[in-house]
Amino acid sequence: MVHAMTVPNESRLAHPLGARAFLAGGTRPVALLANGRRSGPITRLITPWDIGELTAPFVLLNYAEAARRSRPLFGIHPPSGITTLTVVLTGELSFEDVSGKRGEIAAGGFGWMKAGSVIWHEDEAAAREPLRVFHLWVEQPRSAQKEIAAASETIPADEVQQDGPARVLLGELGRARSRIRRAPADLNVFHVHLKDRQDFHYVPPDGHDVSWLAVDCGSLHLAEGERVLWEQVAVFRSPAGVIEVQADGDTSFMLGSATRLPRP
Repeated sequence: MVHAMTVPNESRLAHPLGARAFLAGGTRPVALLANGRRSGPITRLITPWDIGELTAPFVLLNYAEAARRSRPLFGIHPPSGITTLTVVLTGELSFEDVSGKRGEIAAGGFGWMKAGSVIWHEDEAAAREPLRVFHLWVEQPRSAQKEIAAASETIPADEVQQDGPARVLLGELGRARSRIRRAPADLNVFHVHLKDRQDFHYVPPDGHDVSWLAVDCGSLHLAEGERVLWEQVAVFRSPAGVIEVQADGDTSFMLGSATRLPRP
C-alpha cells in the first residue's frame, strides 16, 4: 500500500524536508525538468521519442486547453499495445470508440480506452470555461496486451476515489482505489489539487523506478529547491525515496509512478 500525507497549515515550510522524508529513505531527486512544447491547443509534455524513453510505460502526455469545437482534439492515434487515459479537468468531451460505443466525459471524470479510440470536444452550447484535459498513453507489456479491454471504460467524477487531495485514476493510494476494472498492475496515476502552501508527500511503492509529475495549474516547490511551473514536467531519479512538494498558490498536477517497462 502507498501513502500520501498533507501537513496542517501551522507546520508548512518553504521546503519541508524533515524526519518523515529521512525515514522514508530521503527525497527522490529530479533527473529532468522540462517545458512542454505547445502546438495549437495542445502542449506536449512527454513524447515517445524523447522524455518517453525515460518514463516508459508512460510514453506520451499531452495537456490541452481549447475553446469549444467539434473536430477531433487529439489528431495522433496511438499504436497497438497502447491504452489511453483521458482526464477532463474542466469542460466536457464526447467520444466514440472502435466498437461504436459513444459517450461523454464531464469535468472531474476520466476515460480508459484501448488504442484506436477517438475523443473529440462536442459542439453544443458555449462553455463558461475552456476545455482542459490531460491525455496519457500507457504502453502495455506484451504479456498483458491480450488483457486490454476491448471496450472503453469511463468513470464519472462522483465515482473517483480520493485520498486527501489526490484523486486516484489508476492504481491505489491509501484506501483509495481506481475504479477501472482492468487497471494495469505496478502503476499509479493521480490528479492532485493543493491549496497555497499546502504540502504533499508520496512514497512510490517498492519497484516503482519511474516517477514524474506535470503541473496544469499554479506551480510547485520541490524539496531540493526546484520549482515546477504550469505546463512543465519533472522526471525523478530512481529507484527510491519520497516525492515531496509544496504548492505556490492554488495548484493542481498529475503524478505517475510505475515499474519501468523492459526494452528489447
